[in-house]
Amino acid sequence: MRKRLTISESPSVSDQAWLNLETAATLELTSEDERHPIEAALSSRGRQGWRASGPGPQTIRLVFDQPQRLRRINLVFNEADTGRTQEFVLRWRSEADPGFREIVRQQWNFSPPQTAREIEDYQVDLASVKVLELVIVPDIGGGNTYASLENLRLA
Repeated sequence: MRKRLTISESPSVSDQAWLNLETAATLELTSEDERHPIEAALSSRGRQGWRASGPGPQTIRLVFDQPQRLRRINLVFNEADTGRTQEFVLRWRSEADPGFREIVRQQWNFSPPQTAREIEDYQVDLASVKVLELVIVPDIGGGNTYASLENLRLA
């Protein structure tokens, strides 16, 4: 028997060819702070990110113009001020299926300044994605906290 060990490496975040979400999808949001619009989280140019206009759970929904095949989802959350436990749910719907399928449900404890940044990078194989939805509960304890998202990228 012949064997060969190969090392499989994912492209780094900066090397990845990311989908241009500003032209590929229509965005539906529950709210946004006018100083921190959703476009700021979809662009690699800045690090301002998106922020909700009020406290409580928020939904960001991308409705793709054409069904997409997604292989990677990269999310970055940043909280430099308030300690809290955040939960997010990432789910998708195909063009042919009216129901959503959950990709991940994740909780994260922000404890600034030691733990102020959450980076989630998922390798997926999702075909014919028509809708991708991110629901953020900024504080599962019910605090008066605003949801935010530094970056969302898809490939």
